[in-house]
Order: sequence, then C-alpha cells, then structure tokens
Amino acid sequence: MIILALDTASADCAVAIADGDVVLSRAVETIGKGHAERLMPLLDACLHEAGITLQDIDRIAVNIGPGSFTGIRVGVSAARALALAIGCECVGVSSLAVLGEQQLAAHPGRAVLVTIDARRGEAFSAVYASDGAILLEPAATAYEDLAALAARFDAVATGSGAIIAGLCEASTADHVEIETIARLGLTVTPGASVSPLYLRAADARPQAGFTLPRA
Repeated sequence: MIILALDTASADCAVAIADGDVVLSRAVETIGKGHAERLMPLLDACLHEAGITLQDIDRIAVNIGPGSFTGIRVGVSAARALALAIGCECVGVSSLAVLGEQQLAAHPGRAVLVTIDARRGEAFSAVYASDGAILLEPAATAYEDLAALAARFDAVATGSGAIIAGLCEASTADHVEIETIARLGLTVTPGASVSPLYLRAADARPQAGFTLPRA
C-alpha cells in the first residue's frame, strides 16, 4: 500500500510517502507558520523523489492533533481534499499516538505518559500500555496533575508537558516523526470523515467591540 503522510500540527511542515514500511521520500521544514503555502511544494518534491503521481496513492494519513489550531486545520483540510480528488482512503493519526509509539520503543516493557505543552497551565496528555493499548484517552491535563497520573499507571512521563512539570528531561523522542505517522496510518481502519482533535477551545477570542448586535 502506498501511503502519503502529512503533518502541519506543529512547527514542522512535513510530508512522507511510503510503500508499506519502506519510506520512498520525505520532506520536513521547521517553519512555525506558513504551512498552507509550503505543504503543496513539499508534496510535489516528495512525489518527484518517489517517482510516482498522486493517482498512485492508496491512503492518506494526517496528523489530526492536538497541536496548533491553524496548522491542524491546514493538514486535515488538505488531506480530505486530496483524498476526495484522488478517490483514496483518508485516516487520522493523533500527535499523542505518534509520541506514544515512539516512546514505547524507547521504554520497552513500560507504560508511557506522553504529553505536549498546551500552555495555560496544561498539557495535552494520554497514557499507553507497554503493548500500545490506550490506558487513558487524550485529554488536557493540569501540569500539577501529571505526576499523580504517571504514578497511577506506573508510567514513564515523557514529552514537553512533562518537561515543564519537572518530570523528565528533554529528548529527541519528544518530536513527532513523519515516518511514524505513515506507519501508524497503515494500522488505522478508515471510517467517518477525518476531523481535528483539538481537546479544548482555541486561545483566540472574538473582539466584543467589533461584533454586531443580533437583529
């Protein structure tokens, strides 16, 4: 199965194409902003390197978050539009599931608490058993509650949220790898339309002074 993986949920704008477990091409730019402008050029570069066309893609896997609200929308919208145009399957993979997969490999035989700094005193978090089973579904958790959460499941605390909470040190495994999205995308059963996983409302709020009264 030829799978296209997309990730715009964080500072990275990333694309990878794989044939099963074999990565044919990848392109990653750490840009912070401007994912909508860079995603298609990176996709074109990956298609050229892999020597295939969009019509050869069997499935698209996209990072649905949690992460940047704007970035997630860019990736999910692009994945859904491409899948519709190609007529291929589209599946979502969460940032936390990717980090869980990577951290389980780094801590064999242990449950892991994976976290992403969500600001406002919270971390997006989830707990995975040593066999990959979800012990605690993704949620927004206060920093001060992370230690108790790790103790509850006897889990290794990892990720940027755990770093801020003083539960672990920085690690390269805290970074979402586009190859892991492609690999996990092969295991997801296609279902309903792919949707973002925000876990909480956006930080931005409408400016009340510029709203019009209802008629």
